[in-house]
Amino acid sequence: MPGILLGDVFPNFEADTTAGRIKFHDFLGNSWGILFSHPRDFTPVCTTELACAAKIENEFKKRGVKMIALSIDSVEDHKHWSKDVMAFNDDAGSPLPFPIIADDNRELSVQLGMLDPDEKDKDGLPLTARCVFVVGPDKKLKLSILYPATTGRNFDEILRVIDSLQLTAQKKVATPVDWKPGDKVMVIPSLSDAEAASLFPHGVTTKDLPSGKNYLRYTQP
Repeated sequence: MPGILLGDVFPNFEADTTAGRIKFHDFLGNSWGILFSHPRDFTPVCTTELACAAKIENEFKKRGVKMIALSIDSVEDHKHWSKDVMAFNDDAGSPLPFPIIADDNRELSVQLGMLDPDEKDKDGLPLTARCVFVVGPDKKLKLSILYPATTGRNFDEILRVIDSLQLTAQKKVATPVDWKPGDKVMVIPSLSDAEAASLFPHGVTTKDLPSGKNYLRYTQP
């Protein structure tokens, strides 16, 4: 099945959305972007996810990340569904703060490798999996998370990985297990100790290991 790999330039697709027709790269401009797909409109798990995304819109905005969703129904269905989503947030009458792509012919879902072969609709056609794509300002894919249609995603984790991606794009560091903003980060192995000392004014600490290899080096970003 076609798909997209980390580091690939994300396809500059054209699509109809609840905000009109878009060309994806133009939609992003110089921003980061997140595209998250949904198996179908008017389904329970998807509704909770879109509602969560709408509720934390400002968290994405302050990180400079443009949001866009995708589902395999029409623009009209998306517009009606959006009312349910906002009502779930007890915010009926407010517009959904990001567009939803109409992929009713499944062309984009096939191109991006989004289909879940184990979950089918009433006509026996595969539904889209719950994909998360994070795209950088250079239009390249920085993160891909693929959930099955039956499992809702964790937006706290999505924000955490965006924080990591944005930090590590600017500094020569990596983020360790369970890292959160403010925690220590790891110096990348390709940096010498001398380079690390000059780059990180807060200093570098090294964990002693039985191997004697000094590869666990920590610093404050």
